[in-house]
Amino acid sequence: MRFSLFAFFAPEGYPYFAGFGIVTLIFGVEWGWLAIIPGLLLAFMFYFFRDPERETPREEGYICPADGRIIVAENLYEDNYLKKDSMLISIFMSPMDVHVNRAPCDCTVRLVKYTKGSFKKAFTEHAFHKNEHISVVMEEEGGGNLLVRQVAGSIAQKAVCRKKPGDRLKRGERFGMIKFSSRVDVYLPPDVKLQIALGDRVRAGETILAKKA
Repeated sequence: MRFSLFAFFAPEGYPYFAGFGIVTLIFGVEWGWLAIIPGLLLAFMFYFFRDPERETPREEGYICPADGRIIVAENLYEDNYLKKDSMLISIFMSPMDVHVNRAPCDCTVRLVKYTKGSFKKAFTEHAFHKNEHISVVMEEEGGGNLLVRQVAGSIAQKAVCRKKPGDRLKRGERFGMIKFSSRVDVYLPPDVKLQIALGDRVRAGETILAKKA
């Protein structure tokens, strides 16, 4: 549990709070009721950068790394980092979703790779091929690597990974976020038993995506 003035907000939101707060104050002093315009934007920033506590279930299984809607669940060969058959699960996050990302299992971060790109619609198939993204390779306790990819979208302009190679993560622990609408791809072992279906709404740190075979 975190205890601070901004305990319920992601730190990536602090500059936005300060910027829109100052603009709202200036508008209030200079133009009175017009302060409602930046004030509403400030309120949205507080809403968007919210970071509620989540209770990770004790039930075994890979935890969802992002809030949103399941848009892809398919077996494929991951040829960039894992070099093996994998189960790809993609979660699309709208601007209304919590955008903080969490680890799907107990693991050690082995690689954090930023790839520059465009900002096309994140819900398109395999959007990461063209969009800016961060690939995070995680070594699961007991062996085996997973890949979590934070993909920026048409509104999102920045993905943030707070961890570096060698850092350890607990199942459900925060490791980063993506600002505004975006998606997260997670590559699991190919023989997992899915606990979700296309179109399902999921919550980071709480929803179990899949269980080991």
